[in-house]
Order: sequence, then C-alpha cells, then structure tokens
Amino acid sequence: MSPAPPSTQRTPEDPVAQGMRQCAREVFDSALAQCNIAVAFSRSLRCHNGQLAVGERSYDLRAFAQIAAVSIGKAGHSMAEVLANLVPIEISGIAACPEKPQSPVAGFRYFYGGHPLPNEDSLHAGTAILNLLRAMPERSLVLFLISGGASAVAEKPLAANLTLSDIVETYRVLVHSGAPIAEINAIRKHLSAIKGGRMAQAAVESTQVSLLVSDVPDHALDALASGPTMPDSSTVADCYEIASRYGMLPRFPECVRPVFNDRRLQETPKPGDPAFANSSFVTLLSNHTAVEAASQHAKWRGFDVEVDNSCDDWDYVKAANYLLARLRSLREPSSRVCLISGGEVTVTVGSTSGVGGRNQQFALYCAQRIEGERITVLSAGTDGIDGNSPAAGALVDGSTMLRARQRGLDATSALTQFDAFPLLDSIGDAIVSGPTGNNVRDLRIMFAY
Repeated sequence: MSPAPPSTQRTPEDPVAQGMRQCAREVFDSALAQCNIAVAFSRSLRCHNGQLAVGERSYDLRAFAQIAAVSIGKAGHSMAEVLANLVPIEISGIAACPEKPQSPVAGFRYFYGGHPLPNEDSLHAGTAILNLLRAMPERSLVLFLISGGASAVAEKPLAANLTLSDIVETYRVLVHSGAPIAEINAIRKHLSAIKGGRMAQAAVESTQVSLLVSDVPDHALDALASGPTMPDSSTVADCYEIASRYGMLPRFPECVRPVFNDRRLQETPKPGDPAFANSSFVTLLSNHTAVEAASQHAKWRGFDVEVDNSCDDWDYVKAANYLLARLRSLREPSSRVCLISGGEVTVTVGSTSGVGGRNQQFALYCAQRIEGERITVLSAGTDGIDGNSPAAGALVDGSTMLRARQRGLDATSALTQFDAFPLLDSIGDAIVSGPTGNNVRDLRIMFAY
C-alpha cells in the first residue's frame, strides 16, 4: 500500500496519535466495566422473602426439596460468587473454571479445567456434574450459570474409549480449522455426554434456570458452551458436512474418524424434548452489552460513532479489509469518526504456528494496511486472552510498521507464521491485561481522525 500523503503522516512520538491510542484503550476499558458480572446479576435477579425473581419469573426457594448450582466457564467462579452473595441461603454445587480463585465459594466443589483445550480436571468436572444432576430429587431447582469457555473447562465424551489426548487433539483440530464458533460447537455437542442439551436431560426431574453470559452470536445462543442446557439446533448431518467442508477428517484422531466415516454420531435433544419442559433461559450479558458501552463512551469523547457487526465470523483478512474501507468512507464527512465492531473473526492456522491469536492477527494485518495514516485500531478479547498468547489483543496505528522495522521485525513473516505476539509485544502494541474472569466475545475499536 502506498504511504499516506505527508499531511496525514504520524510519527511514533506524535502527541495526537498517542492521545488516540489512550482514547481507544479508554473505550475498551469502559466496555469491560459495563460487562461486570455483579452489575449484570443485579439487573436481572432479585431475592426477597424467599422468592427468587429471575427475569420475568419467580421461584419460591422454600418449595424445593433441594437447590443446586452448576457454574461453568471463564466466569465460573465469579458467577458462583455473585449468586452466593445474592441468595441468603447456602447453595451447594459445582464450579468449573480455568483459574483457581483466591477465595472459593463455600458449598461449591471446584474443578480447574483447561482452556482452550481440556485437561484432566475438565473430564473430572463433567463426570461430577452428571453425577450431581442425576441424583437431584423431584421438586428440586438447578441453577445453571453458563459462560464462555465452558466447552473446554467441563467435558465428558459420549464414547468411553476416547482418552484425554484424543479429546485434546479433536479440540485442536476444531479450534484451528477456521470454522466459526457455532460450527465448532455443533461437532463438540455431538461428541459429548454433557453438551447439546444433555446436561438438561440429566436433570430432567428438576426445575432448571440457565443464566447466560454469552460469547456467541445472539442468534445462536445454543452454541454458548456448546449448549449444555438448551435444545440443540444443529444436527448430525450438519456435523458431517462441517467436518468435510473444513477438511477435518484426516486430522481427527484415528478413534474419532470412524464415528464420522461410518455415520455413528448420536443425535442431541431438540425442542419439545421432556428435558426442557421446566427450563427457562436468561441472558445476563452478551457482546451487545460491550458494543453499546463502547459506543456510548466514544460518543462522550466527541466521536461520530458507527457500529458494524456484519463481519462477525468472517476471515480476519476479509474482515479487516471491509472494516478499513468502511472507516475511510465514514471519515470523508467527519473529522473524528469511530467504527465499532463486535463479534469474532476467524483464523485458519497452518502447520507452523507461533504465539498469537485472532485479535493480534487482525490488528497486525491492519497495521500493514494503515501505515502512515491517521487511523488507530484496537482489537481485543473481553476475556483478556487471545489465542495461545498472554495478551488480550493489540492496539496499532499508522506508526506500528515503522516502529517494527526500526527493530528489524518482519510483520509479513509474523502473520504467515501466526506469530504476531512477539512482534507486537516488543514494540509496545500488545494489550496485556490478564484474564478478566468474563467473556462476551471480541471488540474492534477503530478511529480515523
């Protein structure tokens, strides 16, 4: 791409560019603040005189013989903690999350599952959850607290012959396939004893309430955590087609391939199944919450704001080209414009994979396309984790490529090898915030000025 005209050049030390970088981070941080678990619970739940109001429904806690909670995902601990503070009676249950909390919630049995790939504790969590749910008596209440990342932190394969290494390799193939999350989770559902509504089947005698912190598209809520408590909209036919379209079969472990080749997948429960007769679902947080909060803060900072989520689940190159073109078109009538885009882009990882993630891949590609321009791009995950790196994402601008070259770094090579983090980190463009204990998908915040 040709350099921008001299009048639009920005050097690394330019105070205006530095101010825009600070503003982008402010907008992102304001979105994270509004996605607070405690705030979300306070908006949707009330407990008074033994009555638990959840959304539009109310439950008399005194009428149940037993009450239990299953809290799984990146917000597994924080959701359990907020629930315990909200409800005046002690609720026992299971929490499966990636990180060990400083103060576990009393009454909860904890498992520290892996993410993005499951570990031994993930399998222990899956077994414990099924045992708990199957032992629940009639007139019992189960509160399911479900957040992103639960697909990996709690798992139990349907096939008893699958080992942990088989499951990990299957997950690795899925995550690196380039498929969007809903398609990845369609396959996970049909291989699992707890996903795709099967957790609800295990608790068929109970009244079930699912509280959701969503990291999936709003139209595909049953993809959240691979839909353990919801009717499944995907089918075995979908799974066979997805695996074929993305060339997964040759890469699956040997013991998994025959399940697809011989069409042996078992169908998941669908709408109308008795498992969902006494179920309700309330979305506490979603990507929309983050996008709206970011938009409001950018407007407060004096920007003309546009939201464009149309590139959700697009390949990162296609998404970057589209959004940069949209940003430049918005800049024509406005001197200060902010384009906000929620959701996730996809990256198909090749045989050579370094350290990085989809947000850093997106940002570094953008940096190549905006060199010398008055454009700032932030792309980051609300969970504080991007791929296999310690970063949440990256913040780049028109000076990123110059600063990389001054250090002798090759952006094209980094992109080809899916190794964006070392380059971005060395020039100070990586965003390293640590895990947030929450996940409502990614945010892309783009300024033209």
